[in-house]
Amino acid sequence: MRRTSLRGVAVATATVGLFAGTINAVAAGSTDAESAAAGYTPGLVAAMERDLGLTTAEAVDRLAVQEALAATQHGLEKSLGASYAGAWLEGADALHVAVTDSARAAAVRAAGATPVVVDSSLAALDAWTADLDGALSSSDVTSYHVDVETNEIVIDVVEGATADVRADVAAAGVPASAVSLRQATERPRTFADVIGGEAYFIDGSARCSVGFAVTGGFVSAGHCGSVGSSASEPSGTFEVSEFPGSDYSYVSVDSDTPVGVVDDWNGGTVAVEGSSPAAVGASVCRSGSTTGWHCGTIEALNATVNYAEGSVSGLIQTDVCAEPGDSGGSLLAGSQAQGMTSGGSGNCSSGGQTFFQPVGEALSAAGVSLLTS
Repeated sequence: MRRTSLRGVAVATATVGLFAGTINAVAAGSTDAESAAAGYTPGLVAAMERDLGLTTAEAVDRLAVQEALAATQHGLEKSLGASYAGAWLEGADALHVAVTDSARAAAVRAAGATPVVVDSSLAALDAWTADLDGALSSSDVTSYHVDVETNEIVIDVVEGATADVRADVAAAGVPASAVSLRQATERPRTFADVIGGEAYFIDGSARCSVGFAVTGGFVSAGHCGSVGSSASEPSGTFEVSEFPGSDYSYVSVDSDTPVGVVDDWNGGTVAVEGSSPAAVGASVCRSGSTTGWHCGTIEALNATVNYAEGSVSGLIQTDVCAEPGDSGGSLLAGSQAQGMTSGGSGNCSSGGQTFFQPVGEALSAAGVSLLTS
């Protein structure tokens, strides 16, 4: 670890007073912890209670103490200059600050933190990390970061690839003593929400729109892709597809998270609460990745359309407009899912007519359930 801990026994009276005053102020208000919690972002304290096992008073106390410690850390970072090598908390309220010059340890201790003497400054570690940015682009490296507690650059690598990675580190001119290799237990992946109306791509080229989030993926139009086709952004595979005859598909997603909402293309979403069919004459709105959010009226149910590729029956006929790329997108009556965009005529400049595949048939065929909010 190449560090020496100089745990201070003499802490500046002023600093003790600062922390004690903060803690006592919170404690004095602990009889009304909910009122104190109201000073923070809604949901923050509740999440700390849930995930960290804290009471409301403990969560508010921790936030207040950490705010004070953060101020101390930033002050030391400025005053220590080139000797500063990072900082971290042990427990909820023990601030440790690393320095490369043992003579600066007294200043850290005077500020109320525990000094730790190390070999490399944070500036040096950050510079070496920048040198590695091009050298560690190999898929054998899953991630890397500066670990201020061990005063090293930690590189996570897949099993069996350590020799190659060490060679890359050396080629980048980074000292081997400043690097630690660790075996990765899992490759990182991106996280994204699968939301109705938003775009996805088929086989890396064509674009359609997500219909509705369902268990394990989403439903869309069948003409968007055949069984086995790949989807991206969100990534997945067409497991079920029917077109013509009907026009539905089910895409299982690899790692993204299906969410029971539809994009309203105005910075928000509409919650999907069920799939009760609406009647002729009902107002409906459609979400799609080309033209966004448009509304109209159901003109007929169980309509049949003769596309060039063949006939599709059982569709919802509307006077809502749509354009290419909107295919597969969501049709809602209020918060009730109705269907996925199949096809139509016209456009959203001059007006048009659009047909939708009822969502219930797609759910049944794929054996999946609609996700609701």
